[in-house]
Amino acid sequence: MIRTILFFLLGIVSLVAQASTPIFSDTTTLKPKAVYGKEARVISYILDNNHYRKLKLNDSLSSAILDSYISELDNNKTYFLESDIKSFDKFRFEIDDLTRNEDVSPAYTIYEVFQKRYNDRMDYVKNQLIPKTFDFTIDEYYETDRENAVWSKNAAELDELWRKIIKSQALSLKLAGKNQEEIEAALHKRYDRFIKNIEQFNGEDVFSVYMNSITEAYDPHTNYFSTKASDLFKQSMSLSLEGIGARLVLDNDYTKIFEVLPGGPAEKSGKLHVNDLIIGVGQEADGEIVDVVGWRLDDVVKLIKGPKGTTVRLQFLPAETGVNGPAQELILVRDKIKLEDQAAKKSVINYQKGDKAMKLGVISLPSFYMDFDAYQKGDPNYRSTTRDVKKLIQELQKEGVDGIVMDLRNNGGGSLAEAIDLTGLFIKEGPVVQVKNSLDKIEVGMDDDKNVLYTGPLVVMTNRFSASASEIFAGAIQDYNRGVIAGESTYGKGTVQTVLDLKRFINEKEDVGELKLTFQKFYRVTGSSTQNKGVTPDIILPSALDSKQYGESSNLSALPWDVINSTPFKKASDINSKVLAGLNQSYQERAKFDQNLKQYISETEDLKRSLAETKISLNEAKRKKEMEEAERKKAMNKDMAAKVSNNDGLAEDELIKLKDEYLREGLLILSDLVTNRIG
Repeated sequence: MIRTILFFLLGIVSLVAQASTPIFSDTTTLKPKAVYGKEARVISYILDNNHYRKLKLNDSLSSAILDSYISELDNNKTYFLESDIKSFDKFRFEIDDLTRNEDVSPAYTIYEVFQKRYNDRMDYVKNQLIPKTFDFTIDEYYETDRENAVWSKNAAELDELWRKIIKSQALSLKLAGKNQEEIEAALHKRYDRFIKNIEQFNGEDVFSVYMNSITEAYDPHTNYFSTKASDLFKQSMSLSLEGIGARLVLDNDYTKIFEVLPGGPAEKSGKLHVNDLIIGVGQEADGEIVDVVGWRLDDVVKLIKGPKGTTVRLQFLPAETGVNGPAQELILVRDKIKLEDQAAKKSVINYQKGDKAMKLGVISLPSFYMDFDAYQKGDPNYRSTTRDVKKLIQELQKEGVDGIVMDLRNNGGGSLAEAIDLTGLFIKEGPVVQVKNSLDKIEVGMDDDKNVLYTGPLVVMTNRFSASASEIFAGAIQDYNRGVIAGESTYGKGTVQTVLDLKRFINEKEDVGELKLTFQKFYRVTGSSTQNKGVTPDIILPSALDSKQYGESSNLSALPWDVINSTPFKKASDINSKVLAGLNQSYQERAKFDQNLKQYISETEDLKRSLAETKISLNEAKRKKEMEEAERKKAMNKDMAAKVSNNDGLAEDELIKLKDEYLREGLLILSDLVTNRIG
């Protein structure tokens, strides 16, 4: 699968999806432009001298780059033969020297072999497999996770592998109600699209994939942007995009929901969630659903995006049932994702605990933002995270809340200055974060304001997609003993990037790309890095996400976790080991008897099993049974949700009405913290 980074700092977007090559009788050989060699040389120099890691492009890194490039082209090992891989070994310890000498020929030599193998596969699929009538009574499986699989020794082994791939796709279509003629038509249409995709792949695309194999050998957030990729990256960072409000990544053949943006149509629908797989897109209420399995991600995005007010139909596989479950359909009206939609919001939940009536405040914070344009123009009412949260806290205080939950789930970060200033609302003064650069110079981000806006009980909620600035805030609150962190361990992105325009270094008339370079690293006031490990919660809630697949630690080239000297700071007395032990004990008791929490734990375990399942049955009866079982569990969970009641048995308790069990648990932790203070 050919991939390159296009969308925001944590996401990976593919240029060409797996299984996408035409049947060519005369394959055009792609060749590099002279300027590509110059870009490669300049990038290698910048990386050697300015990257945080201080790595040199050498034989060891050359070997890793070769493996990465091969994987980028064929990450599922469905095209190259074992003999091809061995033939590429001549480049294993040469890429470093060739790059410095402005030679990027390995990229095109390897790609030429890939293109031939791709064509061979498409010829076999189109002419041999799609017309085939499969026997779905045979008990066999297709293993989708081929990371540890060996390369096929010959074409016959690849034929067998592709037989299972196409059989699995045909069975999915059959279970969706299509007959043999319709199945063949759908598959022909799908692979015709693959053919068109590879036809569009050009020399710049090859260079882009190759250069990202080089840059990402240093760390996953150091990336090369071609002119086209740079435009898409900048566009994706804009809050004025019109669409459904979701960030997408490619996962093998499928377009997967990576993040649902607050305030967007997807989030407001309540039906589209992280890890759902989009398999079809249609325009307007009655437009034809276009099969997008195996499409380039930027092509899927083009179908989904559109003018505000227009309608898009999505066909998707819910994460909770996975590829073995039935597809669902959702109609969304496209809208703009405005700054207001991304801004902090508050709510108040009334909760009766024993004889104590509580008001619990919630502040949801999707990102750490600041309206720099308004600020630079001198607008006294410019928007920022700290300004907005300060106002919300003051409003909550007037309403008499007993405690506050700061909800940082899915907050991917943003302004470092805002993370520091926001922390300052909860502590007297002192250091918030340490920032170390590639020259080993350490700067301390300080809160210089001695005023404390809020001194009451505080719970900060995190999940696996809380990253960067979110981790700085959560880590500081935890280090100062100012509040309780509850949820999942955070993403672990503790690095800072800057974007360099290569035009500054290359005097050419032709367009050149940009380099996003990691040059700094975050550390907590204790000296512990937020990189790789993230922030570990004081109270760990159930999670379906494996850190080996989701988070910084899933990247082999990720910078390691490490420790520097702590910087002097004065802890608060709000939280101590005794308080945390009591809160954890209370949570464990609820896990035994609270029906809401028990159900949530059960659903989370089901989702974890679904995400971990990589074997797909090619037996119709078994696959159908799996789909029915998934639907049965889903219906049962909905039925349980309608029946469960709060342990206190208070029908008016607003916690019962919460559909967000994760937030509900955070509020119960807050109520325990409030009670602990009263006691």
